[in-house]
Amino acid sequence: MKFLDSLFGKRESPAPIEKPVAVDAASDAIFERADAELRLKTEAAMGMWGLGSGESWAADLEAGTITFVNDKGWEITAPVQVVGTLNTADGTWLWGWDHPSVPEPVSAHAQRVREFGEQHGLAALTTRKIEAEESDGWSFTALACHLADAQGGYRGPAGNTLVFMTYGEVSIRDPNAG
Repeated sequence: MKFLDSLFGKRESPAPIEKPVAVDAASDAIFERADAELRLKTEAAMGMWGLGSGESWAADLEAGTITFVNDKGWEITAPVQVVGTLNTADGTWLWGWDHPSVPEPVSAHAQRVREFGEQHGLAALTTRKIEAEESDGWSFTALACHLADAQGGYRGPAGNTLVFMTYGEVSIRDPNAG
């Protein structure tokens, strides 16, 4: 996910952490496909409405929406799902499917990843809290995006935490259009 790392920044880890990746060829192929799909969807969002161009963002988890405001002042709104959070202070990932700050309706995509993990025997996808790096968060988000057929993924900072999300079909409003 070097493309996404360069787009959104990469957290350096002092020591390598064993990657919680797939253990068989079939699930490896799904991870690879998911990563490729998310790259394409991200490139499309960058071109269409400026994702990654210094936009501001806000998620309303109770309403289940995420809103971006790009550098042109456009308001881009979409349904949102929380895949999980990465605590950058201690290098731990907490899944959205069992996160105390994530309402159940916005954890459905994370739940799909959990079900995939159960089907393929992948403990990293079925264990509530694990050690992880930012690149793992992107892999998990790509998988969630693929499994749920979401429109894209986003990583938003919230203090020492990175919130990894998927989003659905966007609506764009240009408040400057007359």
